[in-house]
Amino acid sequence: MVDLIGLHKHFILEHIKEGDTCVDFTMGNGNDTLFLSKTVGAEGRVYAFDIQAEALISTEAHLKANGAPENYTLICASHHRVKEFVKEPIKGGMFNLGYLPRSGKKAVTTLRETTMPAVEAAIDLLAPDGVLIIAIYPGHEEGALEGDMLREYFRTLSKYKICASEFRILNSPTSPYFFLVEKSPRANSL
Repeated sequence: MVDLIGLHKHFILEHIKEGDTCVDFTMGNGNDTLFLSKTVGAEGRVYAFDIQAEALISTEAHLKANGAPENYTLICASHHRVKEFVKEPIKGGMFNLGYLPRSGKKAVTTLRETTMPAVEAAIDLLAPDGVLIIAIYPGHEEGALEGDMLREYFRTLSKYKICASEFRILNSPTSPYFFLVEKSPRANSL
């Protein structure tokens, strides 16, 4: 069976290395933050966003328990505000849209109104040869709508600057899927 998390890591590792700057746009319990932190190492930088204070507490504990380098900044703010906090180009970013796992708060989800400006800002901040992974959870109504909205948006982007791909299990329509957004290494010269 397809391991979507394994595919996320495969694709992002093709683009990021030690010393890079990355963003976890939806930190949740910190799994992606930890992965990015360890990948970019002590010389790198990771910014992680969530609107729920409990996500920051959970993530910080997870990072410390798993030996993450102290290269991260945890921010209690919506991901659409990324440009207020991140001023340099990023080589990678990860979104896990939906709700905070294991929180019991399934009504608190990412929303189209903030997801779209967050994704637009992420693409704008993306360095040449940078990458974004955007996980979609269509098992709830807002998740399905976010996926449809982003799919339509990605279709409008210049194929010479951005390669946007979709990875999903076709015979399981409510299973999570993801978008892979790669910026051309020559995007700034086109």
